[in-house]
Amino acid sequence: MKILICDDSTMIRRQLTNMIFELGDFEILEASNGSSAIDIYKENKPSLVFMDIIMPELDGIGAVNGIIAFDKMAKVVMLSSVGTKDNLSKALKAGAVDFIQKPVEADILERTIGKYCKEV
Repeated sequence: MKILICDDSTMIRRQLTNMIFELGDFEILEASNGSSAIDIYKENKPSLVFMDIIMPELDGIGAVNGIIAFDKMAKVVMLSSVGTKDNLSKALKAGAVDFIQKPVEADILERTIGKYCKEV
């Protein structure tokens, strides 16, 4: 099962990757901005996407729009820092299925993967 992590912070991507590897045998794909997230999604069609909202080049809202335009069934979970409520609302309207508050806690990550990835 493939999971795409899109965040401009290498540290956040590494942290999420390590947490996901603890949960099972997943193939992790990484993107550092929304543009590359769309390209990686189109090429690999992951089961789940974790998407930061604030990023360079193309933000999470733009990336959600691009992914949903390509695949209406895509499951994109937004990663939200404090103070991004307006953007979070826009992302959910664009088609994101859920959100997780940063810093991400392991039990919430596990529950979210279980909710959106049927094989878990």
